[in-house]
Amino acid sequence: MALDPQAQALIDELAAQGMKDFSEMTVEEAREAGLAFIALQGDPEEVGNVQERTIPGPAGQIPVRIYTPAGEGPHPVVVYFHGGGWVIGDLDVVDRPCRTLTNAANAAVVAVGYRKAPEHRYPAAVQDCYAATAWVADNAAELGLDASRIAVAGDSAGGNLAAITAQLATQRGGPSLVYQLLIYPAVDAAGDYPSYAENGEGYLLTTSAMDWFYHHYLGEDRSLAEEPMVSPIRGDLAGLPPATVITAGYDPLRDEGDAYARKLAEAGVKTEHVTNPTMIHGFFWMLGVIGHTRGVYDQVGRQLKAAFGT
Repeated sequence: MALDPQAQALIDELAAQGMKDFSEMTVEEAREAGLAFIALQGDPEEVGNVQERTIPGPAGQIPVRIYTPAGEGPHPVVVYFHGGGWVIGDLDVVDRPCRTLTNAANAAVVAVGYRKAPEHRYPAAVQDCYAATAWVADNAAELGLDASRIAVAGDSAGGNLAAITAQLATQRGGPSLVYQLLIYPAVDAAGDYPSYAENGEGYLLTTSAMDWFYHHYLGEDRSLAEEPMVSPIRGDLAGLPPATVITAGYDPLRDEGDAYARKLAEAGVKTEHVTNPTMIHGFFWMLGVIGHTRGVYDQVGRQLKAAFGT
């Protein structure tokens, strides 16, 4: 299917502004460029409450932002990990998406400010995300949340971290998760997929940018790409919680996301695969400029409500 006209208009506008590829930026420039996504997200939605706090992590305090919907708790909860190639992105960049997700799912959302590369390379982000999920389960009652209804979610690198957290929770006997929402996730750092060639240039996220992100995240030892905590498609998928896997047709990560959805289903995991053939990588952060995005929030909101039994 043809590229969505609003996505094409955005690509054209960014090109006219002279936006460089992430692979041509310094880390500081890339993080500043990431903040520009806030302007693409539309107006922030009102939610019942927003709380900032820090929680104990394996290497110090982890910042989190807790969004709760209006109404009486205890609320089901989505632990959310932001995208940005493990290098860029933060709680502010993902603030408006988390507000929208809170309302769409009528659930609390806990956004996690995990440690980023290159200052903190793999496995720092994985360690923080698992620790934050366990903390939410352990402290749910204090927060007005329901420890029996916890999902993990994330976009891009955050989808990678959500998939890995679901695997670790299953392997380690907890915390118990009822769902995983994986939005155009990076799941196979060692793979070679046609979509990297088909969509490697001209659709915002490029193949060279992915190489840049992995270089900062993994360092020089690319053999790490084979590890399941880097490439969750190479892990044990048996017994994982039900999943929604969202992919985009004009995304270098499309084929590995498709493959992960298939492997989940083959492993007996109840899996919804939402393909979005006209979309580019990053569209979940573009509610203000791409109309298609609203329908995806509505869809995943319904799926999370079904998982939570609400």
